[in-house]
Amino acid sequence: MYKYKNESIYIAGPECFYENGYDLWSAMGKSAEHYGFNVVMPTKNALKLDNEDLRKNADEIFQNCAKAMNEATAIIADLEFFRGFEPDGGTLFEIGMAHARGIRCYGFTRDKRDMVFKYKNAVLKDCIVYDEEGRILPYKDLPFCPSLIGSCKIIEGNFNEALKLLMIDVDETRKGKEKLKENEKIHKENSSKPVAYLASPIRFDLKAKEKYDKMKQICESYGIKAITPLDDNEETENIKSEDPYAIAYNTFKRCEHHIRNCDILIADLSDFHGFEPNSDTAFECGMAWQLGKKCFGYMPNTLNMIDRIPNYKNGEIFQDLCGHVVEDFNYPINLMFASSMPIFEGDFEKVMDEISKRIN
Repeated sequence: MYKYKNESIYIAGPECFYENGYDLWSAMGKSAEHYGFNVVMPTKNALKLDNEDLRKNADEIFQNCAKAMNEATAIIADLEFFRGFEPDGGTLFEIGMAHARGIRCYGFTRDKRDMVFKYKNAVLKDCIVYDEEGRILPYKDLPFCPSLIGSCKIIEGNFNEALKLLMIDVDETRKGKEKLKENEKIHKENSSKPVAYLASPIRFDLKAKEKYDKMKQICESYGIKAITPLDDNEETENIKSEDPYAIAYNTFKRCEHHIRNCDILIADLSDFHGFEPNSDTAFECGMAWQLGKKCFGYMPNTLNMIDRIPNYKNGEIFQDLCGHVVEDFNYPINLMFASSMPIFEGDFEKVMDEISKRIN
């Protein structure tokens, strides 16, 4: 199987939190190796995680993941819902990193139905579907968020089916029938001020523009120019279409342009449809970090995960209600976020004073 010897797969997903999940991860890796692929899963490297400061252990895991990602030519990610109605936030972060590098991105799921069929806390009022927070259900006509729709080929099936699609794509490239597009250039906003992209689920609120305008004013008071997911740009036209996939891809390209264009990313990492951050925001964090942007996060509550997520102790580990491991690194959120950026407690207005000091 020499024809895949130049391909290295990064396998992402929440399996590391499953009971016997590492065995499942290993089986996926063995399957890829059977076909001749290299596998650069972070679990392949032995790490010394005996530091008394648990955060330093988390940081070492993150750096190991980042190193493995930089060796990969493709990512295959498990997109199953995790602790709610969104995929694992760390996995979204890794897909964002992969997309920023311009490598092939694939995802697999057992259920590719539209979100309106999968979100169990929906409320129907006047023929409109709302989420439990009163927002019109985000991306209800899509299986996942626009960032995943725009960046990934998504298979309804398992890892091996995603792997076989990757093999087809590699074969087509070797024939010259498909060419990988070059990674897009990073455009720079014509501004004398630092430019911050405000990544948050506010984009789905009924009063999103009003809220973003207030956040822009706050940034302006600190000498920062803010751009948001709702802002237009010259390079991405707003298409006129009723097809939710076309709209999602257009939305993804607009936000991607903003991230490549900014100097700073400020992310709202609060829980969204469960105990994970909003998927678009998580993806954008990974993409921005991989592109070398200054990244900052904020949450209404920065208690450690084991104090924030309902869990019970089983031997030496903490598990949630489904038996999934809850990280115990003295961090408030998945280490992909906590080890890559400072995370502040409070709302946007409260944390901007500290963020502006770090920026300056």
